[in-house]
Amino acid sequence: MKKSIDIAGLLIHILLWAGLIVVAFPFVWMILSSFKSLPDFYNFSFLPDKIDWSGYKYIFEETGYLHWYLNSIIVAVVVTVSCLIFNSLIGYVLAKYRFPGSKVIFILILSTLMIPTELLVIPWYVMGSRLHWVNTYWGLMLPGMIEAFGVFLMRQFMLSIPNDILDAARIDGMGEFKIWWRIVLPQVKQALAAMGIITFLGNWNAYLWPVIATSSANMRTLPVGISLYSTADSGGIQWNTIMGMSTLAVIPMMIVFLIFQKKIVDGISLTGVKG
Repeated sequence: MKKSIDIAGLLIHILLWAGLIVVAFPFVWMILSSFKSLPDFYNFSFLPDKIDWSGYKYIFEETGYLHWYLNSIIVAVVVTVSCLIFNSLIGYVLAKYRFPGSKVIFILILSTLMIPTELLVIPWYVMGSRLHWVNTYWGLMLPGMIEAFGVFLMRQFMLSIPNDILDAARIDGMGEFKIWWRIVLPQVKQALAAMGIITFLGNWNAYLWPVIATSSANMRTLPVGISLYSTADSGGIQWNTIMGMSTLAVIPMMIVFLIFQKKIVDGISLTGVKG
């Protein structure tokens, strides 16, 4: 029996290592390729013959990469903070207040999850155009500042908070906003952390809306800038430069993952939260 268990454990470890190699190989190859010269890149060798920084030098001196990077940071951070505030506020109201139409409002919010993003970009663009927000930070951030899934997640978690605690706070003279800030939010820290991480990563990688909402090079985000650079006819594709851009682009995601990896796993499991 023990021998069969050891064999099963060995097979599991082999499969896990094989999966790790398959997943990690493209990232390692991308990083190593960013340090190759262009002729060295076309040799298709795994390791660079000589460390070459020309790709990174070209990125910082000849492209608008720093503008794209800054734009992505601004959009991802502001949208994440906005979602944490407004999603939790709306979730709190829907979870702890009973008023006519509350269930209908919640169902309508959830129903928006069934609408593909491709169908929403036209009304988003029309609205942004009328507000003169096209090719601005507001236009980039507007569609994601409140999310239906975040409202659902916050509501489901806040339903588990005992009403007696909130009633006791009201008796002590706390206002509703202070109750939300001082009592409710500390009770749902796990959900807030998971939602914040998922929102940040989603906006950092967003492509469809940013490519539609921007028209100037200085307003592009990283995915849009890298994509348009890689398809531009500028004397041939500089693959080592593209690998360098991609390597720099994944650094924030790697930092977030290394620091909050447990929260990311929790965030994936939160889709089955009871309510």
